Amino acid sequence: MVSHDEGGGLMHADLLSDSVDGLDEALAAVDGFDEALVAGLLRPQPGQAGGVTGLADAVAGTPLAARVAEAADKTVAGAAGEDHFVALAAARTALLGAVHDALTSRVEEATGRPRAKEAIAPAAGSDEQAANLSAAARSWLCELARAGWQGIGHELVDGSAQVVSAMLPDPALRRLATLLDGFAAELAASCPGATLDRVPVRRWADLWSRSLLLTLPGAARASAVAEATGRLLPLGVDVHEHATAVQAQVHAVFEPADGGRPRLVRASVSAPKPDTVVGAGLWQLLRPHMSLLGAVSEGRAMDLDAMPVTAEGDLIWDDSRARMGEPAEVFTTARVALPTAAAFATAPLDRHPARIAVPVLLEGYGVEEGDDGTVFQLAGYRLAVDTDRVPSAGPLAPENVAASGACVGLLRWDAGQFLLQPLAIEQTVRKKSVAVHAGAWAGGTADKAGVRAEKAATDAVTVLRERAGRLLRK
Repeated sequence: MVSHDEGGGLMHADLLSDSVDGLDEALAAVDGFDEALVAGLLRPQPGQAGGVTGLADAVAGTPLAARVAEAADKTVAGAAGEDHFVALAAARTALLGAVHDALTSRVEEATGRPRAKEAIAPAAGSDEQAANLSAAARSWLCELARAGWQGIGHELVDGSAQVVSAMLPDPALRRLATLLDGFAAELAASCPGATLDRVPVRRWADLWSRSLLLTLPGAARASAVAEATGRLLPLGVDVHEHATAVQAQVHAVFEPADGGRPRLVRASVSAPKPDTVVGAGLWQLLRPHMSLLGAVSEGRAMDLDAMPVTAEGDLIWDDSRARMGEPAEVFTTARVALPTAAAFATAPLDRHPARIAVPVLLEGYGVEEGDDGTVFQLAGYRLAVDTDRVPSAGPLAPENVAASGACVGLLRWDAGQFLLQPLAIEQTVRKKSVAVHAGAWAGGTADKAGVRAEKAATDAVTVLRERAGRLLRK
């Protein structure tokens, strides 16, 4: 979206609009199976049966073909067992993984930034999961599939509670336990399923298939870890907020001290939160746990010394292994370092189109405002801008995006199209170029709106702590 001579993160906009061979067919097969899960797989009706066999047909030319074909036949006959449901979940995951890979390859062509070919060696060690707990979780998930989303009730959903409680103390099972806990909470809030006006078909099928595969031996094994020593150049912060939790994920370019190729990395910090803490108040929950947020706010690099990093490019943040570095302006990083930075490979179970979030730089675009929101126009290509993803915990607002001339953001894919989530913009104010960052308040702020929000959050937390103290004393 900028010329090759100018540098930048995204270069060939036209490639994003080109069709991807097989994409629609793969998604249609997934959609058909997901619709079958709505009514349940205990006694599939003819319409549901077509969704199940369609999934098998879609993987007919793969190593999964025989097992999935058998699973489809057994399911259509109403005689499917756990192994058959696992095979169907694997086929669905493989199709979405293929969609992810095809879209990621298209983004790589557009940006000119390849994934790194080398990979960190797999983690050593044996699978020490509690087999009985995994089997219990698998049994519950299979009962869900038989009942379908329209057949769920509190008794069925509550069947996960004992399993989750037993899993949570075990670090090796905590990933699966957390996923099951959240999934069960969503289902419980929707009971009874027979009265649902709208079913989140894709989402619940995603959660079901991912959970089911994580019950298999070795699936939840921790990623291999290496060490990163060099300079970290932040690009922006993506904030994920829930009523009871918040996470900040910093996207950055890492330049190895040994002069190796720059890499795209992420560093995340999470914290529980009361639902009364919102907006800029979120930062006070997060910043004590990661000094990187201060560097983002101040526009500085960080020097890392043997910082743990996973095979997928996630830094396991340790403040003792990082120190504040020299000034590093985001748009300078995006223009100079981003074009040559290689992405890490994606873990097999994380290969899903919803996981695509590629840092890019856009310049020289026109801005359209209409009923469908903000759109950037670049050499005839219209790229939708997802301003709803811009967090309220910072000064970046939709009006800044609409007035911008350059933007650093995350290229995503949703509902059949590429979208841009802005992380920072440049706009002209009184003939001067001004940058506005979504994470500008991460390390603290003198902005009046930010100060008010943090004060309100402090007051809310103080009141909650006082109430909790009184309850404990009683």
